[in-house]
Amino acid sequence: MGSPPGERAITGTQWLFPISALAKTPSRQTSNIPLEKELYDRARGVEFLFRIAVSLVLPSSAMLTAATWFHRFYMRYSLEDYHRQASDGAACIFLATKTEECGRKLRDVAKIYFSKINRIDPKELSDDSKEIEDAQIVILATEEVLLEALCFDFVVESPHKDLVELFDARDESFDLQECAWSIANDSYRTPLCILFRPAIIAAACYILAQYMTEGPQSTSLSERIASPAPSASLPTPPTQHPMSSQSARFAIEFFKFNEMDLSSLGEAITIILEFYGAQDIQDSAAYLAGVASVTPPSAHPNREHMYLPLAHVIPQISHIPSGSNNEQQTTSESTPGSQEWKPATEDRHTKPKISDRLDLS
Repeated sequence: MGSPPGERAITGTQWLFPISALAKTPSRQTSNIPLEKELYDRARGVEFLFRIAVSLVLPSSAMLTAATWFHRFYMRYSLEDYHRQASDGAACIFLATKTEECGRKLRDVAKIYFSKINRIDPKELSDDSKEIEDAQIVILATEEVLLEALCFDFVVESPHKDLVELFDARDESFDLQECAWSIANDSYRTPLCILFRPAIIAAACYILAQYMTEGPQSTSLSERIASPAPSASLPTPPTQHPMSSQSARFAIEFFKFNEMDLSSLGEAITIILEFYGAQDIQDSAAYLAGVASVTPPSAHPNREHMYLPLAHVIPQISHIPSGSNNEQQTTSESTPGSQEWKPATEDRHTKPKISDRLDLS
């Protein structure tokens, strides 16, 4: 007998942290880095490793696994050394090519890594150059630290698998599926993967996509994730509740969420909306302008906003020295918040089969 929907990721709970843990990361405790800057740098690091993965033509499973490890790594190490973030991203990618069985030569990973840091065409780099040799040494040394930080625990579950289950269970429009998929990809630029189990993240992306495609006059986000009204009769076990015909609560009933899950779902949706709301999304994908203006389902008075507008964060990174070898130059064109940032999405001109959904390459 298979596990109920959304319960397959329970093995990864040792890597799930309460939101309050973000106030006690090494970056904040040992380096006094403000939360908004840490989140900004995490997003930049993930975007950098995504770009390496795309250049290496890696499957989405490797990209998402590497991004998850990146977030886990910085629950144990500080982001203070910005140059190390680039090598950490490359090491995460290199390790993911092994665990996800899409092996790439260390030399090839090093060439892409070095070319992106220095804005050089990889074709201009010689395989046996000292620069590439040094880059390989850096990646291998960083991989050793990464393995120790991860405690050799490579298991990663993605919310995309839960989204596929939702898409298979209910015939949704292509636009809704694309929107949910894109939000799930973008969620890796936030620490959601170390805060909530995959089913919660998948439901958050699905419900947001529902709301976006149905329009602001549809059922509100608060209503979509509200606890069901108590019954005067004896309580019915969650597994025996009949599936409601109301599509607005489909994801909640599909995953059989309890009260604690609904609270986590509200937090996940709020964090996603805070992230989008803080971005400069001019000239980005069409769905971003709409989702960035959505009001969160409820207020969370116990914490401040995790994301501030980019204009408030940039002054905090002005101390990073400029130069041709500075990774900030490489990633600035793709960081969430820059006008050129584009979300990680599939080719929107062709409709992929559900069976192909897990490969965004």
